[in-house]
Amino acid sequence: MTGVGFITEPERQVPVRYETQVLVVGGGSAGVAAAVAAARNGADVTLVERTNYLGGLATGGLIILLLIMDDGRGSQVIAGLCEETIQRMAARGAAVFPKKEEWGDPDDALVARYRKWGLVNGHGPHAVRYAAAYDAEEMKFAFETMCAEAGMRLLYSVQGCEPIAAGGRIKGVTFQGKNGRFAIAADVVIDTTGDGDIFWAGGCEHASEKVAPWLWFTMGGVKGELDATGAGSRFMRTIGGGHVLLPWGATDRISRMIDATEPEDITFAAVECRKLVMAEVDRLKAEVPGFEDAHLCHIADQLDVTESRRLVGEYVLTREDMDQTFDDTVAVTGHWTKYGSLYDIPYRSLLAKEYSNLLTAGRCISVDHRTHHATKEIPACMATGEAAGTAAAMAAMAGTAAKTLDVRALQARLESKGAIVRATRGIRGPAGL
Repeated sequence: MTGVGFITEPERQVPVRYETQVLVVGGGSAGVAAAVAAARNGADVTLVERTNYLGGLATGGLIILLLIMDDGRGSQVIAGLCEETIQRMAARGAAVFPKKEEWGDPDDALVARYRKWGLVNGHGPHAVRYAAAYDAEEMKFAFETMCAEAGMRLLYSVQGCEPIAAGGRIKGVTFQGKNGRFAIAADVVIDTTGDGDIFWAGGCEHASEKVAPWLWFTMGGVKGELDATGAGSRFMRTIGGGHVLLPWGATDRISRMIDATEPEDITFAAVECRKLVMAEVDRLKAEVPGFEDAHLCHIADQLDVTESRRLVGEYVLTREDMDQTFDDTVAVTGHWTKYGSLYDIPYRSLLAKEYSNLLTAGRCISVDHRTHHATKEIPACMATGEAAGTAAAMAAMAGTAAKTLDVRALQARLESKGAIVRATRGIRGPAGL
């Protein structure tokens, strides 16, 4: 039985454990990018994560595909910290991606090669995309290394609770750890929880969606040609010999949509998705050539839930804004299933209306449902995280509100660090597009 009444909690004093200039809540790909960017720009930064690893869905969710960093026509639109992460993993032999001269190439053989890695998606005709497959554990290591080098404070196994707000400004956030509740005071707060936990708890306007979740998983010991064609399944190559990744669509869909902020729904989905994974493992081993001696390597720690709450901020980016430019653009993304489509992401889409010093980044920024299909991807999340972190550092160090920040100065700072703010359109691509 749920909803059976209320209790009154006793008043208590909550210790302030730290004071920091920039507080980032949520250590997924967006949170890491935000924290690293803020620290590299000179701010004192604290990054808080509810698990004991960084990367969120990009690591613990086994969504180990960086889709995409180009416009589908040969032009790169995302660089910065996302590009750096790829290069760090590649230096350790833990990332696969096409060469620059291959981006936008419609050659059938090239397309087929990268499609086996999951780097080409959507309806044809196709061209090679600048995307990457990688190893989840290597990304965790790369992220932790980047955080350590940046000199920030990192806290694991701590759940963000509520913002401490007064006069239209957030003064800090309360957290729950194994040894009780505490607070962290901050000049600027960035919500990168994915589910918008902090802006929701602070009463910010938001939208929400129910979704069909999946559990990604990997299998090893697969023999022969690793191609799902005709196998009645969906799998792709991944890092390591004889390994395959089974992503969304690899199993049947669970019986109903879920609200990813409801504990009962999450529990139902986790149990049902795990049953479906195990049934598919059994089927593959029994029916698909090459899987006879295969074994289950890893089921994702986190459900593939890429949408729940979205901020309704100073500006809501919509489908009608595709291919439009803004004076306050701070990041650009293409679309992982569409060629030539670009979204300029304005700074206003990272800003909460209700507070002067609360930003968000990643999959819960202020966009509509259709635009979210582009902005939720890991590279786009890292691009908005880098923008939010840079802005937060500049505002905190100048003693100004994030809302009143000089956006031109922010754009110049981002570009000086290697981020792309003004995209150049490519001219290559598949025939007819």
